[in-house]
Amino acid sequence: VNHSSMKAKKYVVRSKFHGLPKKEDFEIVEEELPPLQDEEILCEAEWWTVDPYMRYFADLWVNVGDTMIGEQIARVTQSRNMEYEVGTLVAARFGWRTHTVCVPSQAAEVFHLAKLDRNIFSDDIPVSTALGILGMPGATAYFGFQRLCQPKAGET
Repeated sequence: VNHSSMKAKKYVVRSKFHGLPKKEDFEIVEEELPPLQDEEILCEAEWWTVDPYMRYFADLWVNVGDTMIGEQIARVTQSRNMEYEVGTLVAARFGWRTHTVCVPSQAAEVFHLAKLDRNIFSDDIPVSTALGILGMPGATAYFGFQRLCQPKAGET
């Protein structure tokens, strides 16, 4: 692999949203990625989120020219970090982009990077559920229901 020719594609916000986001509000841009340095990993997106919170926070945090926010499941495709082997699955808030280079120790705080335990997933439980029922939306639903509804045995 020629590291110097690696490129990422990303969805860049072209204009602030008025009403529902439209295709014209985004532009797909190619970005040259730097060669990996010590401790860095290259992650390739496999799944992206499109969640309700993104519309609200895009208005607050995303400027024209920024990559659209969002979480993704990615696979480490190159590594110069002993703790992240090629093939490792991660969840991170890298936004809508195909590839990301990062230092995991820094990305844990900045991008909320976390390794995924492959043993959790199977043909019956796909890795994409880490962005849904087994991720933030699922946790929000479960704990919100528990707190607000306070279900009791025999009520269902």
